[in-house]
Formats: sequence, C-alpha cells, structure tokens
Amino acid sequence: MAFSFHSFAADGEIPYPVISSGGPIPVSASAKAAMSDTSMKVEVRCKSALLMEEKTGMVLMAMNENERLYPASVTKIMSLLLVCEAIEQGVLSLDRKIAASAEACEKGGSQIWLEEGEEMTVDELLKATCVFSANDACTLLGEAVAGSDEAFVEMMNEKAAQLGMTKTHFENCTGLDDTADDHKTTAYDIALMSRALLRHDIVKKYSKIYMDSLRGGETQLVNTNKLVRSYKGITGLKTGTTDKAGCCISATAERDGLSLIAVVLGAERSDDRFAAAKAMLDWGFANYECCTPQIDPDSIPEVHVERGVSAQITPIAADLKPLILARGQKSEIKTEFDVIQSLEAPIEKGQTLGSVRFILAGELLAEFPLKAADQVDRLKFTDYIRYLFTFL
Repeated sequence: MAFSFHSFAADGEIPYPVISSGGPIPVSASAKAAMSDTSMKVEVRCKSALLMEEKTGMVLMAMNENERLYPASVTKIMSLLLVCEAIEQGVLSLDRKIAASAEACEKGGSQIWLEEGEEMTVDELLKATCVFSANDACTLLGEAVAGSDEAFVEMMNEKAAQLGMTKTHFENCTGLDDTADDHKTTAYDIALMSRALLRHDIVKKYSKIYMDSLRGGETQLVNTNKLVRSYKGITGLKTGTTDKAGCCISATAERDGLSLIAVVLGAERSDDRFAAAKAMLDWGFANYECCTPQIDPDSIPEVHVERGVSAQITPIAADLKPLILARGQKSEIKTEFDVIQSLEAPIEKGQTLGSVRFILAGELLAEFPLKAADQVDRLKFTDYIRYLFTFL
C-alpha cells in the first residue's frame, strides 16, 4: 500500500464520515460495481438461487431470489437462531436436560425417535437438529425456549420481521409442509436469517459435524449436508427436502476471512442442490477476497502536544475492519492520513486525533479513526519548577 498524509483541523473535527467499529464492512467501488450485476454466473438447476457475502450482506448473484417457495427443513435456521439467542441470554444452558413432550414425539419426517418423558440435554438436541435435522429434537428445543410450539412459531415470525424477511411466513418450526398452506420464504430471506445465525459461533460447533452419535452410540447421526465432508472451509448450514419444496440448502463457507452464503431452493435432485451451492461458492471465492488493512505505526504522523507532560503523541489506528475487494485489488490500495498537527493538553486516552483513509482508483474505499493510545496530562506549575531545576 502506498502512503501519504495531510494536515488535520486543529479543532479536532473530522471533515468527512468515519466508519465506526460497529458499521458495515467497506466494499471497494469496483467490487460494488461487480456486485451490482447479480445475474447468475454459474449454471444451477433449481427454482431459485442466491449467493451473498455474509459480512456485508451484498448479493453477488441471484435467480428468482424473491419468489416465495417452501423451504422444508431450511426453516430450522430460524429455529436454531432463536435457540442460540436463548443460550446466550441465559434462558437455556447446554447441559440442561429437557424431558420429551408428547407433541414433540409425534413429529414425523426425520427424527431421533424421542420417547415421551425421555430426557436429553440442550447440547444433544442441538446436535440432533443441526446434524440430522431431527424434527422431534427441534420441536422440543422450541418448547423449551417459548413454552409451547405455537408460541415458538410466533417468535420465529417476529424475528423474521425484525430481520427484514418481508416475504416469509412460518407455520411451524421444522419445515414439515404436508398440511401447511403458507409456510413459505425466499432465497433472499433465507440468506438474511443464515447471516444472522452465523453471528452465533456456537452453531458452527454442530453444523460442521459430519458424523456423531447419541444415546451412548446407539443412535447414529450423519449430516444431511454432504458438503460438510468435502468442501474446503464449509461452516454449514442447513439442508431441507420435501415433496412440495424439492431439495433445498443454505450452504455457508469461509476462506481467509471471506464468508459466503449460497442458497438453493426447489432443486429436483439432491445432487443438483449441492452442485449449485458448490458452483456459487467456488465462483465467489475465485472472484472476491477479504483484506484486513495493515498500517506501519512508524508511518503515522505525530501530533505536537502543547503544555503537556509529553511533547508529542503518535496516534494509533483504531477499529480497522476488513475490506471486501475484487481479487487483485489489494496491491492497488493507497493510504492517506489526516492528523491534527498540534493540540493542547490534556489529551484523553482514546481521543480522536485524526483518521486514516484507504483509497482505491481515486475513490474513498474506507476511513477509520486514529486515536490517542495513552493519556497526556497537562503540565502543572510544579512540573514547570521541576523541569526548570533539571537544567540548572
């Protein structure tokens, strides 16, 4: 990266927006331009598909992404999201044992054949839900969170609204759709809830498991997501299959800090959904990269401190966030500093002293604050006397 610097207003005001640590991850202009073309770049055999960059939420390619379709067990992404939130909020703990209800035991489809009154820990139920897509385990977790299956489904729909999933309606927590009329969502909405779930690292403990067991080895679990066994960087996330929905998947993977979400809905064959997800992920990793800015501390200009116990202070770059770039752009980034030339003490630790700008092809890519690493106190009268005597 090339470096240059400019002076900074003495009043400390930054003359342009600074991206805060809580803001979105910056995307280069050319990457944005490429992302604005969301047409499919690979062949997929399904009704709907979408590839999203997870950290920014940018859609890289899509086909019929807003068509409302049955999602089958991909529904469980929302169920898992609410369970993960409940764990982090202390509502549930992984070692808590839950007795199976009659309603949970009556669920059809994929299941671990819970018997009424049988106890399993939240950890075991999460494993059964994530790895084996067990409908009975998922229902039992929902009951533990909300008190009843019906109340949990209400929570799911409320959460969907909060996430901006405007075309989604859930009728159950499992994705079973034999009697469902309007249990539908879209590829885009699924990407939104997948993105939300990925913020909870605990889910990856389960979603990356290929084989495991329950009941002391008596119940074998094999992940329904075949990509877990073979795809480099896979992090999950969930498959689903019913007659109404066809074969579906939200496949997530991360390589070198770049995290992608590939959603496939309505494939006729299971292999088609995996092939489509793999093709989209491959394309994304081949064309984009995540770059964390690197700054040589010695290149940052010093700030002269007037009436301070220290004569100068060197700002530090605070809260640098990764940048999403089209591949090959990293070496083209230039760095500029805008730093206060002088400032009167006292200076507080963490006080903003300027900013660092990252420039690509003449356009501002990102900007982050430069802050005081330490506090600089104002000189007192006794300090002047002491300094005076050191020169006598």
